[in-house]
Amino acid sequence: MKIWQKDNSTTQAVVEQFTVGRDPEFDMLLARYDVQGSLAHTRMLHRVGLLSEQEWLELEKGLLQIATDIEAGTFTIEAGVEDIHSQVELILTRQTGEAGKKIHTGRSRNDQVAVDIKLFLRDELRTIRGLVLRLFEQLLDLSEQHKNVMLPGYTHLQVAMPSSFGLWFGAWAESLTDDMRWAAAQAMVPDFRSTGK
Repeated sequence: MKIWQKDNSTTQAVVEQFTVGRDPEFDMLLARYDVQGSLAHTRMLHRVGLLSEQEWLELEKGLLQIATDIEAGTFTIEAGVEDIHSQVELILTRQTGEAGKKIHTGRSRNDQVAVDIKLFLRDELRTIRGLVLRLFEQLLDLSEQHKNVMLPGYTHLQVAMPSSFGLWFGAWAESLTDDMRWAAAQAMVPDFRSTGK
């Protein structure tokens, strides 16, 4: 039974179609990040004394198994289960009993969603940063290869100072550096110029 479920099945079907839409699909994208957030959260709950050592270790073991299942592609959200958060809690409660119900102590679903989305976006930014870095390096290579291939420069649509294809490729590469710096900061990864990458 879903948290918001009511007795009127006709109304519920309409409400579910309107509110849920593609949520299960998006929840599966967030599944690994929900587990990451729960691993950190249960560690905190143990450190502040809200989970015993045994409860924490059992929950961590269960969460790591869920993470393995997600990576293997065998994890699913069961029919009738509201979302990824409920599915993870359900699995842990089946495995550990009352300890499984404690994983939401001190955080709301909105907290979980915010953490999941932040972790997801951080990973996506790291992927994008890697792709942009490849483009940056390719543009620099082209700049070097074509530095002596002349190209007319223009001012107000009139031929002006001579330029080169290499200069233009280099200019496009340079235009990516601010974007790379921003993406690195958002994804909390080192700036590529300071690491050689």
